[in-house]
Amino acid sequence: MGRPHKPLLDRVRITTTALELVDEQGDFSVPQIARRLGVQTASVYHHVDGRDGIVELLRERICAAIDGGTLDGRPWDAAVAAWARSYRAAFAAHPKAIPLLTTSPVRAPRVLEQYEKAVALLLDAGFALPDVMPVIIALENLVLGSALDMAAPEAMWELADDTATPRLARALAAFPEGGRTDTAFELALAGYLTHIRGMPDGA
Repeated sequence: MGRPHKPLLDRVRITTTALELVDEQGDFSVPQIARRLGVQTASVYHHVDGRDGIVELLRERICAAIDGGTLDGRPWDAAVAAWARSYRAAFAAHPKAIPLLTTSPVRAPRVLEQYEKAVALLLDAGFALPDVMPVIIALENLVLGSALDMAAPEAMWELADDTATPRLARALAAFPEGGRTDTAFELALAGYLTHIRGMPDGA
């Protein structure tokens, strides 16, 4: 019998399977990946650097959907806004991966390259070096929180008795149907940008 033309196992298939598991249940294990692929657990370890290695492959896969080219744009605040929207969309596609990735250090080279570009953009815009990482981290908090919110029900408040919370009832009635998460995200992003525009040296 000849050898199969296509490898039974590779990093792409491992990453795809791990992401399927995360999308389904919020986590994965190497034995689960092996079972789904019909191979021995040890075979998976031949291709990846353990669980941590798979987490970084997941990070690379999800972050590949972020348009890093937005960071080449000018003016700098428009570039930050475009990056934030692309970043949010990438993680909104896989919200259950957010807790997994935000509790593990970033090591993936391609992902670190985007951070390098973000740092360069802010430094070129005149931000003081000690301010750069807080600005990026604050943006990530905004983006990832909104990506999680996109997985929530459109109607997050269920009022059994309007008279008990009349002001809340009126506020909810005045809020347009649909677009709840987008409206809130754009409001938060605008406030964030307004604040950081005053931070660069000479601003």
